[in-house]
Amino acid sequence: MRLLIVGTLKGQLTTATKIAMENGATVTHAEDHEQAMRVLRGGKGADLLLVDVALDIRDLVMRLEAEHIHAPIVACGITNDARAAVAAIHAGAKEYIPLPPDPELIAAVLAAVANDSRELVYRDEAMARVIKLAQQIAGSDASVMITGESGTGKEVLARYVHTRSARAKRPFISINCAAIPEHLLESELFGHEKGAFTGAIARRIGKFEEATGGTLLLDEISEMDVRLQSKLLRAIQERVIDRVGGTKPVPVDIRIIATSNRNLADAVREGTFREDLLFRLNVVNLKIPPLRERPLDILELAQHFVKKYADANGVPVRPISADARRVLSTNRWQGNVRELENTMHRSVLMAQGDEIGPDAILTPDGDRLDLAKTPPAVAHATMAAEQVTRALVGRTVADVERDLILETLKHCLGNRTHAANILGISIRTLRNKLNEYSDVGIPITPAGTPGEYPRMPMIGA
Repeated sequence: MRLLIVGTLKGQLTTATKIAMENGATVTHAEDHEQAMRVLRGGKGADLLLVDVALDIRDLVMRLEAEHIHAPIVACGITNDARAAVAAIHAGAKEYIPLPPDPELIAAVLAAVANDSRELVYRDEAMARVIKLAQQIAGSDASVMITGESGTGKEVLARYVHTRSARAKRPFISINCAAIPEHLLESELFGHEKGAFTGAIARRIGKFEEATGGTLLLDEISEMDVRLQSKLLRAIQERVIDRVGGTKPVPVDIRIIATSNRNLADAVREGTFREDLLFRLNVVNLKIPPLRERPLDILELAQHFVKKYADANGVPVRPISADARRVLSTNRWQGNVRELENTMHRSVLMAQGDEIGPDAILTPDGDRLDLAKTPPAVAHATMAAEQVTRALVGRTVADVERDLILETLKHCLGNRTHAANILGISIRTLRNKLNEYSDVGIPITPAGTPGEYPRMPMIGA
């Protein structure tokens, strides 16, 4: 956990620094925006910025965005000025905390940033096998390729590998290759010298140098331009990089983890991904199965998210009803864990009563998940099936059999032969059952009840 504190606040931040360090954070100080940007450009990096609310937070946010530096900002001040706090949030701060600092509050903020919902929650054997392999190779420096559909938790698994490696106390740096424009990705990875291109106002240390001693995650590497892949291959092979505009190679010591939601073997055949780079990255492949192939994980994760968002929103933790569990278990989860998490967040907010029922398991559009994207007839049939299922619970097989026989006979207007054919039993068995019911006083639809019998379809009609 790397904390950058910006400002002085009459010495109050010194106390915050001490508390942060006691909670395991590495702390760097900067007096103002300019110094803060120099620290960040210099490769020290930060997982969180704690910023004096009196400084221009909007300006700092814009500077970070302009240089593609991603780090959450928490504003702090020595007065209980509600307007200043609101202004800081509107300017882009994630939170506001008053000073003098409350040790528990500082610790909670650091824990929230450090954890960032990256817990590994699993129960299914399919996922357990992946985790076991991850544990086996975590201690090595081998490059790792993590594959799987979007939303399966590839970055979560990458962090899991890092935290169990010999590099765990060093930085874990992530860069999304799909989110950064192609012409900027090279400088983001390898850094640049001042004046290397328009807008390069100062030397900037790239992600490779920032991750020195630790782990670099190349997220969605399949989206990287093939021309940049050759430079990446050299960096991995020779453990040196060239800053954009630089004149000499820079040695780096990192472990590479890459992720992709595409089949890279297909990308190689299509000529969009270098085969030699794939060999370098794919020393160990951790393939995360989609959530629909990990059925036991669905309810385990659902319960985890219910507790998480109930605590976050200050509402009671409600159990998931049996009907809701069935809805969750049978859904396809095309968005995988990410979709499930959002769904359970909604359910926590929408649930009423003592349980989270199927009426609280909603799509983003507010439709019931089990009825969404289905034709009206299918939706009606689903509802009817649920009602029938509920009606059967708590009844004996004999009771259900009796009602089925009597309702079928009624439908056939008392025609025993027709009813026996529908029920799939012999006419003798049907008559014996009807005699049993009659003996205990149950009314039976008489044979030959007036009215037209249901017509049977003709063969070939």
